[in-house]
Amino acid sequence: MIKTRPLFELEIMGRKVRLGARTLIMGVLNTTPDSFSDGGLYADPAAAIAHGIEMARQGADWIDVGGESTRPGSSPISAEEEAARVLPVIRGLRRKLRSLPISIDTTKAAVARQAVRAGANILNDISGLRFDDDLAEVAALHRIPLVLMHMRGRPENMQQKPFARSIWRSLRGGLAWSIERAMSHGVRRRQLIIDPGLGFGKSRIQNYEILAHLSRLQSFNLPILVGSSRKSFVRAAMCGENVLRGSAGSAVSPARAKPASGDPALVQFGDAAAVVAAILNGAHIVRVHDVKQMLPAARMADMIAAAGKPSRRY
Repeated sequence: MIKTRPLFELEIMGRKVRLGARTLIMGVLNTTPDSFSDGGLYADPAAAIAHGIEMARQGADWIDVGGESTRPGSSPISAEEEAARVLPVIRGLRRKLRSLPISIDTTKAAVARQAVRAGANILNDISGLRFDDDLAEVAALHRIPLVLMHMRGRPENMQQKPFARSIWRSLRGGLAWSIERAMSHGVRRRQLIIDPGLGFGKSRIQNYEILAHLSRLQSFNLPILVGSSRKSFVRAAMCGENVLRGSAGSAVSPARAKPASGDPALVQFGDAAAVVAAILNGAHIVRVHDVKQMLPAARMADMIAAAGKPSRRY
């Protein structure tokens, strides 16, 4: 069943942005040398700026700049090192893309403050304020949107510890805590966006469950952002793994698993399917690496969702 998306309004760069009429595309721009998907490609500021401009040309509504890898098993870096990676890129993008919202993907208030001064207009915190709740004060002071993501553990151990017995209990409790924490620091509720954190402390089957029942998060009455791009549960499906049965699927033989999981085209097909599933179950924003390839999938999902509204007459 197609779930109707509620409409929301955010204020970004002095303008009202409506969420829900169509899906917004957030383009991922990693400036890290060790990201799980594109580490090193955009570590050079000039290359990163050029890539951000290209994503905007391809149709990205927002650009999300990150300077610290959060892949499973990664170690944290200092605020100084992270800032050195992201600030030249944000400044360069702001000079070239004057009206495009730029998000800073960080868990550190010190980095967020500098990023906002450099031109960032959105804060994206994968820790949901668990690592540094002063981030909320930055969002409150500048009255900018704050994305609160759900994560169990930390990147260095999130896929090692036992997974939640009930992912929905974990999501509801964790997101409720983050929302309350943000508002207690002066962030207005209308500034908040929630993200279930696919791949962050979840088993593969839990990621599929979240996508299948994403509309349950509408109980928070907040915009929903989903980032499934290039994650291991997508790659697993593309190489024939069937976690629902606990064995390899019949469509792809075990001998094909490794080549398929590393095939960029196959991974993009899986990413597109995940994007469509997220949108049809209520996502307002999708965070993607491949803007050009994901935009058609998002637009098709938007058309299906619009046609499936209960009030539609033929």
